[in-house]
Amino acid sequence: MLKTLYLESVDSTQTYLKDLICNEAIELPLAVVANIQTDGIGSRGNSWMGMEGNLFLSFAIPLENLPKDLQLESSSIYFAYILKELLNELGSNVWLKWPNDFLVNEDKIGGMITTISKKTLICGVGLNLVKAPVEFATLDIRITKEDLVQMYLNKLKKNISWKQVFSKYKLEFYKNQNFFTHNNDIKISFKDASLQSDGSILCNGERIFSLR
Repeated sequence: MLKTLYLESVDSTQTYLKDLICNEAIELPLAVVANIQTDGIGSRGNSWMGMEGNLFLSFAIPLENLPKDLQLESSSIYFAYILKELLNELGSNVWLKWPNDFLVNEDKIGGMITTISKKTLICGVGLNLVKAPVEFATLDIRITKEDLVQMYLNKLKKNISWKQVFSKYKLEFYKNQNFFTHNNDIKISFKDASLQSDGSILCNGERIFSLR
């Protein structure tokens, strides 16, 4: 069972959780939710703007509690897809751009990033529920972050296998075809990439994991 800690304001829920783990100050698994986030962590070293009312969630799960068939490098795909599927069930048209971006149509509304600390997976989620910076969008349905967090964590308790998640995700991978990703600062078109069963993509003979 994922216990949940609610904070009014924090620099980054992911950093906050990582510090607790490093100081051995918590009992795992644990989720942290903030109302305001001042220095969120995004992909490739970018920051994620923390506008009040949006979702800022991080959770920590010991590696031994993860599905046995989950490739750790593809953790962001696994946890992001489960959240995407929940949002679809609630009426949203959100989809998952490989490996960790939530999009509605072609507009980014959030993302997920994972890291490992002391044999623990830390997963951070940012999602624009009510407000979005310029060039971003908001979720296309109305839901409170409290309700969304509770429903999502309940989904995670089922410990769904990677095989089950991937079997559905691979059917939607075609949605990436008009987009790009980056590998070592090199821009890669998804038209030149094929999705592998471990969550990596194969491009020009090179296997690339999300590493996020």
